[in-house]
Amino acid sequence: MNISTASTTPHAERRVDGLNTLRAIAILLVFMYHYMVFVSREPTFGWASTIGWVGVDLFFVLSGYLIANQIFSGIVKGQQLSLKAFYIRRALRTLPNYYVVLALYFLFPVVMGGREPPALWRFLTFTQNYQLPPGTAFSHAWSLCIEEQFYLLLPLLVVLAARFGKSIKLAWALLVVAIAAGITTRSVLWMHYGREAGGAIAGYHPNLYYSSFCRMDEFLPGVAVAMLKNFHRDSWERLLRWGNRTLIAGIAACLITAWALLNFYEIEDYGYGFFMTAFGYSLVAMCFAMLVVAALSPNSLLHRIRIPGAAQLAAWSYAIYLSHKAVAFILQKQLAPYGVTGGSALAVLLISVACLAAGWLLYRVVEMPFMRLRDRRFPTSFQASTSTPQSAAST
Repeated sequence: MNISTASTTPHAERRVDGLNTLRAIAILLVFMYHYMVFVSREPTFGWASTIGWVGVDLFFVLSGYLIANQIFSGIVKGQQLSLKAFYIRRALRTLPNYYVVLALYFLFPVVMGGREPPALWRFLTFTQNYQLPPGTAFSHAWSLCIEEQFYLLLPLLVVLAARFGKSIKLAWALLVVAIAAGITTRSVLWMHYGREAGGAIAGYHPNLYYSSFCRMDEFLPGVAVAMLKNFHRDSWERLLRWGNRTLIAGIAACLITAWALLNFYEIEDYGYGFFMTAFGYSLVAMCFAMLVVAALSPNSLLHRIRIPGAAQLAAWSYAIYLSHKAVAFILQKQLAPYGVTGGSALAVLLISVACLAAGWLLYRVVEMPFMRLRDRRFPTSFQASTSTPQSAAST
């Protein structure tokens, strides 16, 4: 999720306040959803708890844009992508935090989550999301598995495209086909796992919700924004002039989609709705992609307004994501003897502060040193190239 992309783009891009705001919103949504699922067992934050899982979708879209933009912006400047440098930079960015939290789960499984996590090799190979039973220890690492798979595939596809052809029209066609494939896959799997009849719904999360084949296409609207920005400069500049219109349209689309999710996604005594399963994930990602465009538009309010604390929350979001479930589990057990239940205001306050503090500590002690090492030893994902910078007209 990215969660883990705050420092993967050029320095100027990282300071975009609108993107920080979106990252902060994403981690807040995920926290509110997980608080309901793992702590209070009730929608403590109202509708935001019920559909807060879409925060992961927002992270996917942000990751799609940020990683693709990093790669595409170098390509249009005539630079050659170095797979070795790219993968080392990604490893130094995402793995240190992940390995620390993973080690804690395996060293202290009872303390961290109360259950045994899946086999270690599944975490190390980022295949833990395959056929994952809900509720296992460190289960929320499923989204990081999908992100790492995306980080592996995208640069390989770019290198192959650069070697065998440079048709931007073909790239757009493949992107549309990939989104359609995700919709088709979810449609077929819904017929097997979408309904409550016969208990089939028990397979919804292992086969569909956690599946790379069903969720990978949510990165693609973000990739599309990066393609538009780098390979269609004239259209991109015109779109940026409509920043507030894009923001209003994006917010309206998100609200409509949220209403549809609340009413037609998980339906009592029925199962999961077909339309919101097959098309809903893609629609959510497209709505968030509109907000990403608005965040990049200099004249939009999302771009111009700096919300206090959003930049810090965005920077710590990856560390918070990895650690917050265990912190909430531990603190809830400590509060229970004092009669402080998960749904109380005091519990919400204490657990929220503890999760924020743990995320900050992990960020400062583990994440930052490795990010400095990365920027010192591998400052770019590209190697020098003698090719001519690619213009929008040539694409």
